Amino acid sequence: MSNTPPAAHPWWESGIIYQIYPRSFQDSDGDGVGDLTGVEARLDHIVSLGVDAVWLSPIFPSPMADFGYDVADYCDIDPMFGDLAAFDRLLAAVHARGLKLILDFVPNHSSDQHPWFIASRSSRLDPKRDWYIWRDAQADGGPPNNWISDFGGSAWQWDAATGQYYLHAFLKEQPDLNWRNPDLRAAMMDVLRFWLDRGVDGFRIDVLWHIFKADGLPDNPPNPHWTPEQTERDRLIQRHSTDQPEAHAISADMRALADSYGDRVLIGEIFLPNDRHARWYGTADRPQVHLPFNFQLIENAWDAKTLSRLIADYEAALPPFGWPNWVIGSHDAPRIAARIGDAQARVAAMLLLTLRGTPTLYQGDEIGIGRVDIPPDRIRDPQHMQQPTLDIGRDRSRTPMPWDASPNAGFSSGDPWLPLNADWPSRNVKAQQDDQASILTLYRTLIALRRSTPALSIGSYRAAGADKDVLAYERGHRGDRLLIVLNLSAQIRSLLLPPGTRIATILASTLALAPIDSSVRANEALILRLEDIV
Repeated sequence: MSNTPPAAHPWWESGIIYQIYPRSFQDSDGDGVGDLTGVEARLDHIVSLGVDAVWLSPIFPSPMADFGYDVADYCDIDPMFGDLAAFDRLLAAVHARGLKLILDFVPNHSSDQHPWFIASRSSRLDPKRDWYIWRDAQADGGPPNNWISDFGGSAWQWDAATGQYYLHAFLKEQPDLNWRNPDLRAAMMDVLRFWLDRGVDGFRIDVLWHIFKADGLPDNPPNPHWTPEQTERDRLIQRHSTDQPEAHAISADMRALADSYGDRVLIGEIFLPNDRHARWYGTADRPQVHLPFNFQLIENAWDAKTLSRLIADYEAALPPFGWPNWVIGSHDAPRIAARIGDAQARVAAMLLLTLRGTPTLYQGDEIGIGRVDIPPDRIRDPQHMQQPTLDIGRDRSRTPMPWDASPNAGFSSGDPWLPLNADWPSRNVKAQQDDQASILTLYRTLIALRRSTPALSIGSYRAAGADKDVLAYERGHRGDRLLIVLNLSAQIRSLLLPPGTRIATILASTLALAPIDSSVRANEALILRLEDIV
């Protein structure tokens, strides 16, 4: 078996992270938008799942041009969500239940309403001018280079008052910070200290690989494989606007700061090929983020051959000290049940919770929320509005959590800011709570099994032989040998056991338990304990 981890394991290796999108989790004051008091009121649901940590998407003061990822004050709470006192109450309640709390840190850009940017754009001579990235126009008056915003259009915005362009990798309301400026770096490290001093257990770091740009800001090369079905951003290869060597030193400094507070975790949002992705772990003597987020289960085709290859390639690329992690859903990605259907969403749950590494579960996936169609007049996502023909809107993954069959699904006494999933009267937490066949029960069963079985939480991984359309692998720890078998098809497939073994126990199935007759049922996934034939 490969990649056996060390004997001692920090909580974030054996644990499970649950992502909350606060706007859509629970509203406590009737304005149709979730808030911190609402999150606190629903902590028992999170405890009942059996997860270890809660990650909150941004809750800081913001004009909400990009729903919190345009931060106007890094050290306060947006009144929409509450205040610092409400945050402190939530943090205490989370810790009282034995959970950890992870905040979303947005270091690449601020809001254009942040006092730093207001000062920066007030004058070329302002002390904070260099806290952002300003450049003169080209001779023809055009932008300084050809960079494209991730949301489409030029990544440069003209500022008539000071006669220069500023850089924005996302919306023009999200100007990029200049991490080459030592005062800006110090200020952002102070932001981390502010929240660490308050008691948070770590950070998910937004678009970490974006924070440095190549010196001189050269043009990005064209992408020869681009087609009109892709985003405008993908017309260029982001060679000079992302993943610069200097960013790794900042990542390492963040890690050193987090480690100085004890058992904390840093999770970096990074979309890169395996070899470059692995560099964000750093080195054994100069580590960087604990977990560079791994989105490959979201980004690739859902078939056994593809998944088998990507798991093997990802494991092989990890440094010896690197711990893997897996994600099947987020506030930015289509719902897993919408992508692959209800039956395979159950298989995906078992895949997420049995692979080697830390799993992150996104709110609502535990009840199988699928495709949610957003009427045109209810669309809120600026990414969709920038490129409306590409069907890349994120609203459908951010709809309110349905708790029960009461008005507005128990989410709010007011009109929810986004529509609920159409099947909310039957697909909600209360409806699935005591249903032994529900996907919620399956998640709780799998999480409990993972927590009680070291082979699943910290054990080794090895690919196993399998029939067509079947993904199989072994997990092992101190003689306990498990076989995970996932049928990714709607047909019965053969069950292949490793030579010299037999089934000792069926630990779990995504379907009703039944005797095994050397086959795997359609859309079934199994966890089997093996024993040697003697």
